[in-house]
Amino acid sequence: MSSTRSADGTLIAFDRLGSGDPVILVSGASCTRGVHARPAALLAGGRTVVNYDRRGRGDSGDTPPYAVEREIEDLAAVIEEVGGPAAVFGNSSGAVLALRAAAAGLPISRLALWEPPFQLDAGAPGRARAYADELAACLAGGRRGDAVALFMRSVGLPGEAIDGMRQAPMWAAMEAIAPTLAYDAAVMGDSALPAGLAGVTAPTLVLTGSRTGPWADAAARAVVDALPAARHTVLDGQDHNVSWDALVPRLADFLG
Repeated sequence: MSSTRSADGTLIAFDRLGSGDPVILVSGASCTRGVHARPAALLAGGRTVVNYDRRGRGDSGDTPPYAVEREIEDLAAVIEEVGGPAAVFGNSSGAVLALRAAAAGLPISRLALWEPPFQLDAGAPGRARAYADELAACLAGGRRGDAVALFMRSVGLPGEAIDGMRQAPMWAAMEAIAPTLAYDAAVMGDSALPAGLAGVTAPTLVLTGSRTGPWADAAARAVVDALPAARHTVLDGQDHNVSWDALVPRLADFLG
């Protein structure tokens, strides 16, 4: 494990694998860098792969108060650590963070996004506000388990599945990073595309699974329409919980 310091002094931990042009992996909600251990290993042939813990997770530190701008600074520090510019792969809400970072002008050479979870229907902003408010209440009351369960419901897991997960050994680790669910809610905002995407000139690949649902394709099309140099690829038979063995070959081809 290596580490760097963000602009506000927060320690950001990462693993570095391989050698060559750098690609940085950005995880989504309720995840540490462990979620990307396999794709990091698969991508490491012929390139440097940096797999980092976002602030408040795993081996990284945290410095309140939270702001999305601090997470963009974290990614900037990691890019600087590898001598940037760098390609960036973002997973789910991590894809939205990567998009925001690119729009903020970070030196990103290529951008790959797995199912950025934008919700574009008329009711989406209201649902996003209601989720953020309920999440904040859970966390303020110290009910981390309820916060994780709320997140799980918001992504469509049935109640009986969540009840089973609460009895599993992994639940304690999920509760440990529950406060960062609010960070991802802030990254997502009202679930609409962020401003400034027309200025993102890096070649961009948006990937979705054929089994995820119509929202993923709608979000991907919207992102492609907003970016000057983007394309969309559908992985047959995949859903949001993608198989890395299916995704990595497409990602590696794109990265070159």
